[in-house]
Amino acid sequence: MVSNFDWIKLTSQSPVLIALIAFSVVTLGVTIERFYYYWTRRGNADQIAREVLQRMRKGDVKEAIWTCEQGRHPAAATMQVVANALGESNNDIDERVIVALSEQKLMLERNLNILGTMAVTAPLVGLLGTVWGIMRAFHDMALVGSAAPTVVAGGIAEALITTAVGLVVAVPSLIAYNHFVRRMNVMLTVAENHARALRTALNSSNPDDRGGMRKREEPISRSIRSAHETVNVG
Repeated sequence: MVSNFDWIKLTSQSPVLIALIAFSVVTLGVTIERFYYYWTRRGNADQIAREVLQRMRKGDVKEAIWTCEQGRHPAAATMQVVANALGESNNDIDERVIVALSEQKLMLERNLNILGTMAVTAPLVGLLGTVWGIMRAFHDMALVGSAAPTVVAGGIAEALITTAVGLVVAVPSLIAYNHFVRRMNVMLTVAENHARALRTALNSSNPDDRGGMRKREEPISRSIRSAHETVNVG
């Protein structure tokens, strides 16, 4: 039935349908961009944390910072903040971690508001097109002077197309939005957990005569296990 519609004519006569097509293009572009961005920010946060802790335990602070700089996962950025704040109070380190998490969140949630807006707006715009199309159908019926189904059925069916298109745009937008929000929350939680675990490990260490870090193995092991268990739950 849908294949019998004159889509070119319908598009030329319906600004609402043109707007919905534009919405679909924007939604597809943002979704592809976000998928690529999150793919580039992936990484094994546990492995990065182990390497940073090992280097900090040996006193290789510069090597630990370099490891964080090479990591793409948000956890690398938060652990780098902790490594750079070595010697500062816990409150100062926590403030730096919060700022780093906020910066990472801004990058991860960029353009997600577009997907959320499309998910809410597209059905409403489609409904507007349907109402407008039904008004036109009844206007044509008044001009013809007949209420026969054959007079209004085609116009009403075409009017309902805009609602269908709006839903087709909104449903993938909502799915993509929820997917990215979930991934963002998981990545930020992992980043915060590893940053706090690293801070706990540093608090349980003392400098040796050579300026390195002499670690008490048991507190560090507990910090690593705690971070990994929290990550696995998330």
